[in-house]
Amino acid sequence: MKQIKQTSPPDPPAGIPNVCCSTGTATINWRSSPYDGGCTVTGYTVEMNRAGGNTWMTIAESCLSLSLAIPTVETETVTPGERYRFRVRAENIHGVSEPGQESEFVQIPKEGETCLQNDEEEFEPPFEARIVEMENGQLFNDRYQVLEELGKGRYGTVRRVVEKSSGTSFAAKFVRTIKTKDREQVREEIRIMNMLRHPKLLLLAAAFESPREIVMVTEYISGGELFERVVADDFTLTERDSILFMRQICEGVEYMHQNKVVHLDLKPENIMCRTRTSHQIKLIDFGLAQTLKPDTPIRVLFGTPEFIPPEIISYEPIGTESDMWSVGVICYVLLTGLSPFMGDNDAETFANITRADYDLEDEAFDAISNDAKDFISGLLVKRKEYVF
Repeated sequence: MKQIKQTSPPDPPAGIPNVCCSTGTATINWRSSPYDGGCTVTGYTVEMNRAGGNTWMTIAESCLSLSLAIPTVETETVTPGERYRFRVRAENIHGVSEPGQESEFVQIPKEGETCLQNDEEEFEPPFEARIVEMENGQLFNDRYQVLEELGKGRYGTVRRVVEKSSGTSFAAKFVRTIKTKDREQVREEIRIMNMLRHPKLLLLAAAFESPREIVMVTEYISGGELFERVVADDFTLTERDSILFMRQICEGVEYMHQNKVVHLDLKPENIMCRTRTSHQIKLIDFGLAQTLKPDTPIRVLFGTPEFIPPEIISYEPIGTESDMWSVGVICYVLLTGLSPFMGDNDAETFANITRADYDLEDEAFDAISNDAKDFISGLLVKRKEYVF
């Protein structure tokens, strides 16, 4: 018996649309439909909703690409200063899909302004910055209720905790400190965090010491690691998104360097997002950070293989330029989803780093601007004194 092929309108586009603005233009980007309905998707319909309104207006039909640029000046489509959200439907010869997920509300910038999503204002931690003194470990359980695990690594475990007196959520890092050197390393991390007061750096709230453990309580950032954004199937990371992330990373790193501190473990896993859709970030994990001294060269043999600079591999003195190499690697990863020096094993990765062997001609860079490529190549240079 001949099998009859089932056909239908396609599924809605996957994921949440991403909206970014440049001078005079708002660009909506989306992902393709996971199922085409048994025949080719012929285009996409883009709809828009104004904040406070209940109606969705069609602003484009039969789009052949996965993005749409709309003018934001001298147009009747949008009004500068107003907030809008967008959604997309897929089309084939059998009809139009249900609408996909809605984007975050975006405020259309007035002339000379920058486009930010509705949660992009600077956010304040739920406590005032203060110098943290080590307290008796027995007080920790009196003040905090311990909840779910947030992460685990070489340092120990991070869990969400709630302050009993206020109901406020914090993150608590539990570090085993049986050895004296481990205890001293955590104390150094606390000392460095007490030095650093910047909106892009994780803020320390309290610290508690027991005979076998130190607990560091910090502000709670709920959006997860930036790395999760890079690998997520439902998030399209544009060059504009990468610019927003990189600008904040550089702000935080610059502040650290002004205070003679190097992070030495910059990577997407140590960059946290405010929410699952926010572009606001915080740099975390100062466990490997070092304070630079003018007359004392510092050499280290630690870090994450894909992100460490050549001078760590060759055991040469490190400096602020060492962090900037890692910033270049992060930028490469954000723009392409690829790791520039990753080998089949650590030895091969180290060899690639030592040779500064990376590729800006990969097809992943076809849609990347020359400015972005220049930014990366200005950071990934073998001799750290040449870094701009």
